[in-house]
Amino acid sequence: GLLLMIPNMYKIAGELTSTVFHVSARTLATHALSIFGDHSDINACRQTGWAMLASGSVQEAHDFACIAQRATLASRIPFVHFFDGFRTSHEVRKIELLEDDDLRFMMRDDLIAANRQRALTPDKPVLRGTAQNPDVFFQAREACNRFYLDCPGIVEKTMARFAERTGRAYKLFEYVGHPQAERVIVLMGSGAEVAHETVDHLVAQGEKVGILKVRLVRPFSVKHFAAALPKSVRAIAVLDRTKEPGSVGEPLYLDVVAAVREAREAGLSTLAVDPMVVGGRYGLSSKDFTPAQVKAVFDELVRREGPRNHFTVGIVDDVTHTSIPVDPEFDIDSDDRVRAVFFGLGADGTVGANKNSIKIIGEETEHDAQGYFVYDSKKSGAITISHLRFGPGPIRSSYLVKKANFVACHQFGFLERYDMLDYAAPGGTFLLNAPFPKEEVWKNLPRK
Repeated sequence: GLLLMIPNMYKIAGELTSTVFHVSARTLATHALSIFGDHSDINACRQTGWAMLASGSVQEAHDFACIAQRATLASRIPFVHFFDGFRTSHEVRKIELLEDDDLRFMMRDDLIAANRQRALTPDKPVLRGTAQNPDVFFQAREACNRFYLDCPGIVEKTMARFAERTGRAYKLFEYVGHPQAERVIVLMGSGAEVAHETVDHLVAQGEKVGILKVRLVRPFSVKHFAAALPKSVRAIAVLDRTKEPGSVGEPLYLDVVAAVREAREAGLSTLAVDPMVVGGRYGLSSKDFTPAQVKAVFDELVRREGPRNHFTVGIVDDVTHTSIPVDPEFDIDSDDRVRAVFFGLGADGTVGANKNSIKIIGEETEHDAQGYFVYDSKKSGAITISHLRFGPGPIRSSYLVKKANFVACHQFGFLERYDMLDYAAPGGTFLLNAPFPKEEVWKNLPRK
């Protein structure tokens, strides 16, 4: 539905009407229809003049909804607040909820009143939405510039006010990693959480790596971007969750290449050397994005013959050979967490039961808890796979469980069709729901 709104989005932005769209970012139908998630629809709207705020987790989506509302009232620029379709929108997570008093603290009555005063009313008629000729259109179009120049500062102040109230601090561009990192990945959305977890692991092993999470995608602030990068960076990989055929590169890559150059020419850059910048694609149509893929990108940045540009990661491209190698054995999922995978049939109750379980664990224990449910577009009657994690500390693992302590099969017939033990960690438990008495189960198992 987002693309159908584009003509009106131009009008809403052009008339500086405070608005927020909360978008579960999805794939666009190209060679095939896909209902799953990436950033294709968001990038198709980046030219409309809307500010774009990217959240990477369920907690961030909750918080940024509030931040976007305050920022649009203060800046008058409409906001698209987006998060990854399925990977964030369908994840069950333990979060801290904002209370009504928090929202009152964030919203200013005078901004709300000013927004209402701009409403069309016959009691106070104004002329809007005129037709203009070449003599004035160009000049009037440029009149919005100051609103866009002010917008990053307004969002930054709004985030600071939010942190003052809740203790959860956000930045327009947030750097995570080694303070003297030489290799940095730039990305946005739920993939940034996966990269964050991977960077923590690699830095603990002595690697000089880091990531830059992009939160305010539009208006793209070159000043804030340059200030967030570590001075030591020598190579940057920009990861886009979309494909723009025929373009020099994907949208975020082009933004970063331009920002690095403009920061240098404007004297805003503090980098010791002019960094090499390459771009890559990942995670289209909810293709799982894992720590192994993050590590593969960092490894690509130090290839002796130089990193390839416009690469893909997470697939094997045997047509144009853009893909980079990934070590499938690299896994950093924490051993102090319970990791469980349940196989069921659409509409058999497996997903519903697991949602209840993860909510109970999240609400009644100190553990952090995460539930994610994989089912294809056929829904009822097709296989469902529930991926549950719970344990101490924050869970940033926005990817599927690969090695589970506990694997359950709720449909006996799956034994002949799926290798469910491939999901089991050594020493894991396998639970089989069987229609036979226990004495007869073994002889009814497929021999293989």
